[in-house]
Amino acid sequence: MTMDFREVAHPPESPYAQNLDRNAANFAPLTPLTFLERTAAVYPDRLAVVHGATRLSYAAFAERCRRLAAALVGLGIAPGRTVAVMAPNIPAMLEAHYGVPMAGAVLNALNYRLDAASIAFILEHGEADILLSDTEFAPVIREALAQVTRPIRVVDIVDPEHPGPHTLLGETTYEAILEGADPAFVPFLPEDEWQAIALNYTSGTTGNPKGVVYHHRGAHLNAVGNVLVWGMGHHPVYLWTLPMFHCNGWCFPWTIVLQAGTHVCLRKVEAASIFHALALEGVTHLCGAPVVMGMLLNARPEERRDFPQHVKMMTAASAPPAAVLQKMEALGIEVTHVYGLTEVYGPATVCAFHEAWRSLSATERAAKLARQGVRYPVLEGLDVMDPSTMTPVPADGATIGEIMMRGHDVMKGYLKNPSATAQAFAGGWFHTGDLAVKHEDGYVEIKDRSKDIIISGGENISSIEVEGALYRHADVIDAAVVALPDEKWGETVCAFVTLREGAVASESSIIAHCRNEIAGFKVPRRIVFGPLPKTSTGKVQKFQLRETAAKLAND
Repeated sequence: MTMDFREVAHPPESPYAQNLDRNAANFAPLTPLTFLERTAAVYPDRLAVVHGATRLSYAAFAERCRRLAAALVGLGIAPGRTVAVMAPNIPAMLEAHYGVPMAGAVLNALNYRLDAASIAFILEHGEADILLSDTEFAPVIREALAQVTRPIRVVDIVDPEHPGPHTLLGETTYEAILEGADPAFVPFLPEDEWQAIALNYTSGTTGNPKGVVYHHRGAHLNAVGNVLVWGMGHHPVYLWTLPMFHCNGWCFPWTIVLQAGTHVCLRKVEAASIFHALALEGVTHLCGAPVVMGMLLNARPEERRDFPQHVKMMTAASAPPAAVLQKMEALGIEVTHVYGLTEVYGPATVCAFHEAWRSLSATERAAKLARQGVRYPVLEGLDVMDPSTMTPVPADGATIGEIMMRGHDVMKGYLKNPSATAQAFAGGWFHTGDLAVKHEDGYVEIKDRSKDIIISGGENISSIEVEGALYRHADVIDAAVVALPDEKWGETVCAFVTLREGAVASESSIIAHCRNEIAGFKVPRRIVFGPLPKTSTGKVQKFQLRETAAKLAND
């Protein structure tokens, strides 16, 4: 049943509409920046950040964030401008989630897996004035900057946990600008909670990626939502296996500070490093794609470490198979399945667990847990609708419609793209593009992706982008891409191609060609040669290709 969202205003003659106005005493714009202010004041000595040998208390962490904000203002950053960051899950990236908005600016965390052309587009389109860049990514950043037409000041992040080489692209380093900045800087808090706090780019499902704009209110509320749906207690110890560039780490840079927890940074996600953190740092929570579960379950004996505590893991993308969930439980890790998109700050629905499910068989319980679930407490509306009529589909578990959302943690819109924004919000709902059914208990379950997105290791891959790369091969005359089920990554790319007459291109040569065209994680793992199945109007029948790919995965 869809809720009625009619706006109601008290009439002027109502006593509740008289002399009861908002003012500085009874109203303040919501922002996650106040989480740090409170936690640093209440728990100044509590461990906030762990990164190798580095240990930062909340007092020290808050001071570094204030120094970063002061340094950015000193470098000419004004409210409403963009600061980009190219870094893995290290303290500098975490500090940017506070220091950048404290300067009144908007944080653009870059996907370090992208190629130079994609990064160049994002830097240009997002109008970044400053780029904080980890030295590991100097080669791709140098190439990207050569394609950008606007001046961008680079500040190099020299992380002691990176073995090098440390190639510097800018005139100064991150630690240098912090050292010379004011530790008592007074942060700029938003005058309006609708002000932008972050800019995240989609994976470009149709052409160039779209810039998704988050506001302070949504970041605040989704951070609170994470606490509520996960039943997080005070002082969690959170391991950073989920990239912070992905939907701002699903808002967990703010969630963990809200709960006065400890951030355990992880520069490189590997099984040994994860087990080390679980055993020695007492990690209680982590997020990640199914590939992280695969790392843990398939770790070699020498990589494993015993840990006594109960651990909770949140995962998205494809629902974990029953066998995987059982193995994770045996390992001491309870898995929660969520669903969301970049446009809704990361997770927006959760497969809320019912105690009655524990009595079900493993297969029956897995079927329940495979559903994308119900809305976050901070999401005001979730439904499955017929997009042509905007009416809800029956809750019969069979009728397919499009998942629609509305509420506080839906994006402001797409940066400098009013037509795409209007299309996404048509009818007063956010159109996810994901096709699903609604069960009798109201739980949503995805059945297909209308945008043909492939999700590999938690990262979205555009089939159109990969197909474009294939078409640029001299011997390819026809190409189509679908998801290939993969035990480790969830999905990988499977390409179906037709070669020109007389061509003898091999699978390896086409894969090598793609590696020169697109980012490595987007490159097809399998190439199938032959004519593509098409309708009478010439449209490729991808459902047939998906069936073939599924058979290949089982061979």
